[in-house]
Amino acid sequence: MTTRVFGEIPGIPEGSEFENRLFLSKYGVHRPIRAGVSGRATEGADSVILSGGYEDDEDYGHTIIYAGNGGRSYKTGMQVADQQLDGKNLALALNHKHDLPVRLVRGANQKNPFAPEHGYRYDGLFNVASYWPATGRSGFVVWYFRLIKP
Repeated sequence: MTTRVFGEIPGIPEGSEFENRLFLSKYGVHRPIRAGVSGRATEGADSVILSGGYEDDEDYGHTIIYAGNGGRSYKTGMQVADQQLDGKNLALALNHKHDLPVRLVRGANQKNPFAPEHGYRYDGLFNVASYWPATGRSGFVVWYFRLIKP
């Protein structure tokens, strides 16, 4: 089992770019190859990827409204069920409770001025300032996490 690292990864400065998710995993920036949240409900989340996968994500640069994990169709990528405060969502909630930083990675699939042109970019540490459930754009409950760059 790999030791979870909260905070900076030695030798990987903010702004480091990666060709794909395999390289993010290899260098320990974001370990899961597919999941948007790296973490456990019992420990917290060490990293998240913002890559255009959830329609309810909002990226304002130093403030992000991050739509939680779950409830999406694997075939269409659309929200088809309510999210729960468990698993990866509970991991992010623990970051708020215990004041643990989370590494933010942005992917080029986002259509906004903060996204890299290609691949993925490590954009530093963010704090989970708050979280709440609300009805998302598709009519299902989504857990939202306000991430703020200190």
